[in-house]
Amino acid sequence: MATDTGRAAERDRGFFERLNDRTFRRLGIVGTTVFALGVAAFIAYILFVRVDYALLVNIVYPQFTFAFLRVIGIVVVSSVLSVIAGVLVGLARVSKTRVTSSIAKSYIEFFRGTPLLFQLFVIYLGIPQLWPPGQFPIQGFNYYAAVIGLTLNHAAYVGEALRGGIESIPDGQMEASRSLGLSYIQSMREVILPQAWRNSLAAIGNDQVILVKDTSLLTVLAIPELLSAFRQINSATFDAWTPIVLVAIAYLMITVPLGKVIRTLEDRADPATHGGDD
Repeated sequence: MATDTGRAAERDRGFFERLNDRTFRRLGIVGTTVFALGVAAFIAYILFVRVDYALLVNIVYPQFTFAFLRVIGIVVVSSVLSVIAGVLVGLARVSKTRVTSSIAKSYIEFFRGTPLLFQLFVIYLGIPQLWPPGQFPIQGFNYYAAVIGLTLNHAAYVGEALRGGIESIPDGQMEASRSLGLSYIQSMREVILPQAWRNSLAAIGNDQVILVKDTSLLTVLAIPELLSAFRQINSATFDAWTPIVLVAIAYLMITVPLGKVIRTLEDRADPATHGGDD
């Protein structure tokens, strides 16, 4: 009788209530395996059926090679400048001076609150119109506009990530530093910023990966980047999959090593794995 009552109670329990850890793990294995097999089958179909390897060899150089190198150059310059500018924005954001903090907050709100594409148009189309027609002095301004737009946009995200890192440090550390005779700047440089950098490194690294992908928007500035090369080849050959495969490989050749560099920096900054001091 007691056994029957127990079985009846078991039947009355909902699906998630009856789901134990072992069943949940098995469902996870089955689900991820089915998903992986589906993706692998799709990729194999594309690679063995849809891709024209004769065309692929012909378009790798010079079109995609030059586009890839062009994207690398823009990413490196924009990434370095956005991190430097982002550190300044982050420091301004946590400033005790109301004017400085308010300006930094407004900067972050604007560049996070408007699309990057809009910002690129403002810089690329708006700035030259501040001069009389035909008298804008900078040739090849689309490249400068790309770097300026990416830098300004991602400096806002880096600054906000660093602000979060700084505010995660207990106030007592700043007070202890000041009690030891360090100035505010010395305390920030020697005590707060190294820890804040470590805390915000994952978010900053994620933003830099997004910066790489944002270069796909530069096609609107008439910069022959990777998607521009894809569109030209697709229009000429009506083959979509062959150039798409090259675009995917090119982006992954940038983002995968970048992710590895970020993880290495995180490991080196982590005192638990690198033996550093707090």
